[in-house]
Amino acid sequence: MLLGRKLIFAKVKKRFGPNLRALICGSAPLAPETQQFFLMLGIPVLQAYGLTETTALCTLDDPGVPVEPGYVGPAVPGIEMQLGDHDEIIVRGPNIFSGYWNRPEESAKVLRDGWFHTGDQGEVNARGNWRIVGRLKNLVVLNTGHKFAPEPIEDKLAQLLPAAQHIVLVGNGRSYVCMLVAGKIEPNAVQAAMDAVNADLPHYRQIRNFRILPEAFTVDGGLLTAMGKIKREAIAKRYDAEISSMYERKASA
Repeated sequence: MLLGRKLIFAKVKKRFGPNLRALICGSAPLAPETQQFFLMLGIPVLQAYGLTETTALCTLDDPGVPVEPGYVGPAVPGIEMQLGDHDEIIVRGPNIFSGYWNRPEESAKVLRDGWFHTGDQGEVNARGNWRIVGRLKNLVVLNTGHKFAPEPIEDKLAQLLPAAQHIVLVGNGRSYVCMLVAGKIEPNAVQAAMDAVNADLPHYRQIRNFRILPEAFTVDGGLLTAMGKIKREAIAKRYDAEISSMYERKASA
């Protein structure tokens, strides 16, 4: 590692200029591998977390403390953060908005007992660093009663399947999990990635079947938001027949 820093990483870092001390990342998840790459260059990437309703920041990595890849740092001083039902992140502090303009019912749903309910699922470790797991509205809810956030599994699959443009887990109201994979990719590659990920998952999260969709999801097609995030409900509706066929084939096997 020391030899690499001298011969390779120092040259790469030099191209960023002499004044760069750190980068700050927010708005979207940062892959731990990307953060680790910049750390190898000697450039810490400080992650932040917040929402419009929290006037931007709730957490931020401390530049004086080594960062933990995959985490978004501790709560900013003066801001309280806790885990509520289903590990939802709730926040309290002077940064919280007073409510949505002329939308009292929606304001009452997210502002309760002085806490803002973010709709994000999270974890906090012994050091006080937070990790964002997923969105509550994206939870896969099986008919067995099991619930889980699909995003961490989808992210692992995406790392194993770089040729895939989008990966979406499905299974709401079903007895097991399947997935849609958008992009030109070989079934053998998808099966291998699925098997590798399943090995570390509890039985109810394991993926039992998949369908490859040759066309990519697009904003114009109504399957992505303007920010490039997948619209799960729209995808489930558009590909209802493909999703149903996965369960029919599995049930008859």
